[in-house]
Amino acid sequence: MNQLINFDENNKVFHLHNDQISYLLAVEDGNTLAHVYFGKTIKQYHGQLRYPRVDRGFSGNLPGSLDRTFSRDSLPKEYSTAGEMDYHTPAAVVRQKDGSNALFLTYQDYKIVAGKPDLAGLPHSFVENNDEAETLIVNLLDEKSKVEFELAYTIYRDRPVITRSVKVVNKGEETVNIEKVASMQIDFVDRNFESITLPGAHAHERRVERSEINQGIHVYSSHRGTSSHQMNPFMALVDKDTTEFSGDAYGFAFVYSGNHKFEVEKDQFAQTHVNIGIDDFNFSWELTPNSSFQTPEVLMTYSAQGLNKMSQAFHTLIHDRVIRSKYKDRVRPILVNNWEATYFNFDEEKLKPIVDDAKEMGIEMFVLDDGWFGHRDDDNSSLGDWSVFEKKFPHGLDHFADYVHEQGLKFGLWFEPEMISMDSNLYQEHPDYLMHVPGRTPSPSRNQYVLDLGRKEVRDNIFEQMNKILESGKIDYIKWDMNRHLSDIYEADLPAARQGETYHRYVLGLYDLLERLVNSYPDLLIEGCSGGGGRFDAGMAYYNPQIWASDDSDAIDRLSIQYGTSLAYPQSMMTSHVSVSPNEQNGRITPLKTRGIVAMWGDLGYELDLTKMSKEDRQAVKEQVAEYKKIREVTQYGTFYRLKSAQTSNQCAWETVSKDKTEAVLSVVKVMASAQPYLTKTKMVGLAPEKHYEDQNTHEVYGGDELMNLGIYDPVEHGDFKAYIYHFKAID
Repeated sequence: MNQLINFDENNKVFHLHNDQISYLLAVEDGNTLAHVYFGKTIKQYHGQLRYPRVDRGFSGNLPGSLDRTFSRDSLPKEYSTAGEMDYHTPAAVVRQKDGSNALFLTYQDYKIVAGKPDLAGLPHSFVENNDEAETLIVNLLDEKSKVEFELAYTIYRDRPVITRSVKVVNKGEETVNIEKVASMQIDFVDRNFESITLPGAHAHERRVERSEINQGIHVYSSHRGTSSHQMNPFMALVDKDTTEFSGDAYGFAFVYSGNHKFEVEKDQFAQTHVNIGIDDFNFSWELTPNSSFQTPEVLMTYSAQGLNKMSQAFHTLIHDRVIRSKYKDRVRPILVNNWEATYFNFDEEKLKPIVDDAKEMGIEMFVLDDGWFGHRDDDNSSLGDWSVFEKKFPHGLDHFADYVHEQGLKFGLWFEPEMISMDSNLYQEHPDYLMHVPGRTPSPSRNQYVLDLGRKEVRDNIFEQMNKILESGKIDYIKWDMNRHLSDIYEADLPAARQGETYHRYVLGLYDLLERLVNSYPDLLIEGCSGGGGRFDAGMAYYNPQIWASDDSDAIDRLSIQYGTSLAYPQSMMTSHVSVSPNEQNGRITPLKTRGIVAMWGDLGYELDLTKMSKEDRQAVKEQVAEYKKIREVTQYGTFYRLKSAQTSNQCAWETVSKDKTEAVLSVVKVMASAQPYLTKTKMVGLAPEKHYEDQNTHEVYGGDELMNLGIYDPVEHGDFKAYIYHFKAID
């Protein structure tokens, strides 16, 4: 097979390339590792982009050099640090034993390895065989302290993707402290970018925000201890004219579930400097001699055909090479969750009729949510006590699970393993397990507190409790929730000088606990959740093939939430439920048909009391479930396209096409009605123009070229919040 990585010894240029992209980096003066290019593939680089030598006043030059035309402050680089006379926001800061942050990294050597090395203890993209990728590892060294930075670049053979990470190794004789370490840096020359980010709030996640990058430093971050509702660990840099289907788009997704920081700096020369990594807020890491620190991974992609192509690259990579679950290629079960049906007010007898109705409607799984454990009748107790609440289940949980299975449904169970209540047996036995600063009263959120997951004994306790519930083999699915962010940051088994490690050690502890669970129960389907979408990231996808997208189940709000989510994450990761109307989060009244169509965007579920539905609505749910079973293989695993956005128009439209282009599903939602409506059309994309497609509802036949070039008129119908779904199949 062709090499994916070449090194030009004469010009000292590395070229990572496949049929879709090229990435170039070079060794410049002072053994400085410079960035040259990232974009459309090129066959061969002839060296014309050697950075021009210009005297830049106040930028500074190499140590001991009289050459005023070369400066690390103006050169586009692959990695920069504090202390090297580069005034950009540094990718790394290392505190030396003498108190300085001096660090001057110079190129030493490199190696190219087949495939892609694993990142121990961290989620990461992987390969199934060594032929599908190559990895370049470039070593940069600070000669005085002997601190080495190993920059890792992996390029996939058949994907427009490069992954980046950094390993810091202390090869010196003195302990140093890492105060900041980005997983990657990239610099662009002569680009006038806009940023696309996904900010939000609880029940208002991942709203697309597009902003011009002006001179100065722009920061998109979270220091809540999680990837957060407030700022998802994703960013795209795009040209001003980039659309869903045209223009350049550079996408970056951080494979990490804790504090993150995306820094974009447009400097005095109009160059764009980007750092992505762990947020350096309250972060430090003691690096003793002969020890190392591994950063999380960044997934990078480039598209010359707009945002949809960028998203599709992320979708296939995350699905194929980040998600490991045996369910990654299986259609996800349609479930009903009892939370909005009963809240805490339930027992076994009250739940059985919901199970019975679910069976009658064709629903495939019943999920028992919060309130089944300890003595929990409200949210003020029992977190940390993962034993069955006998008042609600006098015959034990297995008895109820057997009932669910006897009706032909799978059985799922809610956990919140990272949390503890003061009103719990666990707290009474181990008050030190609660994360808190000694001598200070910890701060509650929803009257719950955080477990000190950085400590192995805490993780062991929770795992053993969960294991006693799961070892019966009667649990098919768990919903892993986390309903607050971290506070009172302190790890009890770390000395004072190392408390800056607490945030990251918490995340490593979380990953360790999840890894034990996944390895012990490979047949378990795990859905992630953090107050909805507060930890919806590629890191969690490594353990959870699906994630609850938001606690806001309103169909119209979900248009924006799911639209933003789709920029980076595949639709099979998104769970979306039909809930009651008026909606319990915002009071909006929405047709059941619309609620169903929007929820079919990803993994369909229901979160309402089936026993209280009218006869007409029960029949409608039955029909929705039957329809979804026909289309879900396409909607969950087909190629996904965003056609219209409710953030920029009165409509939202999305489409998925099977990989062989023989089947397609199109959904269109109109938000507000008008007394004098404009006529609108929806044009499909991604079909085979020569094929004929039959609408499975009307049995009308269209050419693929007709559906893509002429489109179809959207129905004109009175009333707000109307939705329409079309299912096409190719015919001979």
